[in-house]
Amino acid sequence: MSALGELHKLRHSRSGARPRDNRAAFLFLLPWFGGLVLITAGPIVASFVLGFTDYNLIQPPEFNGVENWTRMIGDERLHQALGVTFKYVFVSVPLQLAAALGLAMLLDRGLRGLAFYRSAFYLPSLLGSSVAIAVLWRQIFGADGLVNQALALIGVEGRGWISDPDTALGTLIVLNVWTFGAPMIIFLAGLRQIPVMYYEAAQVDGAGRWTQFARITVPLLSPIIFFNLVLQIIHAFQSFTQAFVVSGGSGGPSDSTLFYTLYLYQRGFNNFDMGYASALAWLLLLIIAAFTAVNFWAAKRWVFYDD
Repeated sequence: MSALGELHKLRHSRSGARPRDNRAAFLFLLPWFGGLVLITAGPIVASFVLGFTDYNLIQPPEFNGVENWTRMIGDERLHQALGVTFKYVFVSVPLQLAAALGLAMLLDRGLRGLAFYRSAFYLPSLLGSSVAIAVLWRQIFGADGLVNQALALIGVEGRGWISDPDTALGTLIVLNVWTFGAPMIIFLAGLRQIPVMYYEAAQVDGAGRWTQFARITVPLLSPIIFFNLVLQIIHAFQSFTQAFVVSGGSGGPSDSTLFYTLYLYQRGFNNFDMGYASALAWLLLLIIAAFTAVNFWAAKRWVFYDD
């Protein structure tokens, strides 16, 4: 009986301590919940509501139904922004991932000073979306920039790479490809997890480097390729700083660098058309969600997981 009594007391003491522990946990989580509501969830809900209003940041918003959404159909600059952004995503992301995978395979061979090379290649990823790097890029590809100075040394006349609508977007694509450090580090970690015995067995069977890459590296690395692909597509759609700084916030010559996010910014903070800008923000969310869903659907056909 004494043992049963002690067990009964222990149960009561634990049940009494749980509410106090829960209250302490909720108390410590309260700042996070406050930030979630005020900084994240609140603005998301507010932007969704404002997407159905006419709001200029000064006067109270007025409900206008789906007018903001129907305006998008005849908005020529929006169509231009979508075309520029899609071209930027479809060209820069594959090139960036190819560069990242190629250098990761090179570093995976065990070069001396591997830690230094990893840091050196990763550094542009930390600075690629900063204002300083965008300003530097503008100086490199300007009319009197380093690119034209290098071309002048071999007798080739340069051009205004940023002021030319045929090459302005290309400079931003090169900038995004240059920031391959983050996916490269992830690729390098994935390559280190592939057992060496697979390559040894393939060499015994007479498989060349390309066959090993296509039949061993790519299938075993496909989950990481998929992970980097999804992340970099989302990041590319959200690119803003590079286009804003390099083009001076105007969208470049003939709107050749008018990214979707830059056009959204112009509508919201230059034209004070915040209702329309909120609708554009939700359209961007739907576009990113659609691309992500398509990637997950297609992943069933080419991504292989080790069961």
